[in-house]
Amino acid sequence: MTLRSVKQTIPALETSDGAGVRIKRSLGQHQSVRLDPFLMLDEFGSAEAADYIAGFPSHPHRGFETVTYMIEGHMLHEDHLGNRGDLRNGGVQWMTAGRGIIHSEMPQQEEGVMRGFQLWLNLPAAEKMTDAGYRDIQPEDIPEIPVTGARIKLIAGELTLDGTRHQGAVTGGSTEPLYADIHLDSEGQVTLPVAAGHNAMLYLYEGEARLGDQALRRSAANVLGEGDRITVTAGASGARLLLIAGKPIGEPIVQYGPFVMNTREEIEQALRDYRDGRLTA
Repeated sequence: MTLRSVKQTIPALETSDGAGVRIKRSLGQHQSVRLDPFLMLDEFGSAEAADYIAGFPSHPHRGFETVTYMIEGHMLHEDHLGNRGDLRNGGVQWMTAGRGIIHSEMPQQEEGVMRGFQLWLNLPAAEKMTDAGYRDIQPEDIPEIPVTGARIKLIAGELTLDGTRHQGAVTGGSTEPLYADIHLDSEGQVTLPVAAGHNAMLYLYEGEARLGDQALRRSAANVLGEGDRITVTAGASGARLLLIAGKPIGEPIVQYGPFVMNTREEIEQALRDYRDGRLTA
């Protein structure tokens, strides 16, 4: 067994998206800043309504999946398939754009804190034109694993701890994604398996923590080197962080805004399909 360490740190940059929602973007801040199979990771969080109230009006996607994890707040998803999903504290929306989807994500609050994350997960070429789909995952449907000194919310993937296999709310998929929200008590420590050969990162969003003897940078993608497990230890105030890992696809990526394909020709086709009303046909 080999412990992973931090090999690269990608600090999140402040920017805006949608109709002016203020976010912090680590993965995806430039098209060269990715971690196969992950395309983008945005952190949003503010108590100022002006930072989020305009939301994300109707817009298209093709060729990947979006995973929105709402830590605090209320947002409504609507799409051309007729899906409506209320994303509330602790809930997750897992959307497969596939061949095409047109959706909106609009705040359902006019004041208070809204914070969470959106992750873009790439699809391999063989799945990019699959049918669009949508899953609305309620907080109570996300398994919570209690371990000494920590709690782990397992959004996606599997973890085997002390001989017991735990399954997340979402399992399977060709990239075998692992997505866990780890809550560490003061000075708490946890050791978790991470499949060898999978790309992995830690994103610290509260408190202080270290991986082995390396301090984790807050609001940054702490990209991990090779190995098959991690040991994370919190500081005196505890810590909350995301563990995200997946099997790399290893295919060319051509992105134009909300479309992520393998060739320029496929991007041009996506643009024609959207212009001519065939994106979701």
